[in-house]
Amino acid sequence: MVLTVKILLLNEQDMKKVFTMEDAIKADKDALKFYSKGETCIPLRTNLAVPEHNGQSLYMPGYVAGANALGIKIISVYPDNINKGIPTVPAFMVLVDNKTGQVCAAMDGTYLTKVRTGALAGAATDILARKDSEIYALIGTGGQAETHLEAVLTVRNIKEVRVYSRNRERVEGFVERMREIYSERFKVNIVAATSSDEAVKDADIITCVTTSKEPVFDGKLIKKGVHINGMGSYTPDMQELDEYVVLNSDKIYVDTLDGVLNESGDFIIPMKEKKFSEEDITGELGQVIIGEIPGREREDEITLFKSVGSGVFDLVTARRIYEKAIGMGIGQMVEF
Repeated sequence: MVLTVKILLLNEQDMKKVFTMEDAIKADKDALKFYSKGETCIPLRTNLAVPEHNGQSLYMPGYVAGANALGIKIISVYPDNINKGIPTVPAFMVLVDNKTGQVCAAMDGTYLTKVRTGALAGAATDILARKDSEIYALIGTGGQAETHLEAVLTVRNIKEVRVYSRNRERVEGFVERMREIYSERFKVNIVAATSSDEAVKDADIITCVTTSKEPVFDGKLIKKGVHINGMGSYTPDMQELDEYVVLNSDKIYVDTLDGVLNESGDFIIPMKEKKFSEEDITGELGQVIIGEIPGREREDEITLFKSVGSGVFDLVTARRIYEKAIGMGIGQMVEF
């Protein structure tokens, strides 16, 4: 007897048809909850350096029983790709049917990474930022910046967005594109900041999404009550947040404690210098969701969310996309 395996192929356009930013934020909140309750099997990612081409290739397997999500994401980080007109973070996601062990779907992992990472910052902002936040500083204009912008605009009534990166031409191009997409939809003013100082001064929410190995803004300029999302650094030598931010935040939350302690230079570097310790971390954001620890308790608290990413977010988000696509008849089904 010949057995047929059916695999659903989903490209970026298919995924956008079936999945909204609101859906993605909900998926990430559920993933955070599953992880913090200990209901996942998520090994640390395998990170292979490709120094000859200034790249890294990462492999992220995992299983989330509560979401019926089993699979692996293959993702690479090649910063020089931006000069070639191709994604700097190309990726591919493979889903496996947890009941049979057969591959059931393959989808654009680049878009998946963008939407689940932006949505994670949106989830953290929704849970931790002041409800009256109006000024948003976005530092970084790479491939993931747009979804970070959309996610924060989705959860807070932002009046002004200040965008900054070290390449002025890219900042202006990014701002122009984002105005066309979001200015009318969210009734927001999006501007290019001339410096990181200008961007973060008096900001209510700050998101950093860079691969910088040195701090991207002066932490002494932040105001009381600000919420900060540190989304970019994911290796021990990357440090986009300066020590002042890390040492002076009233509460510090992480996506996964194991991942951050092993991979985030933002914390590892000051820990090596004995300025910071694991005990200074308030806990995982998922613990706030399930009620184990408090979130923001005062309007003047400085809250920091640090993420290095985890396969749990890809898995839960990918599975939800797959289920919606099947229900709506979207995508290309192939048989083997």
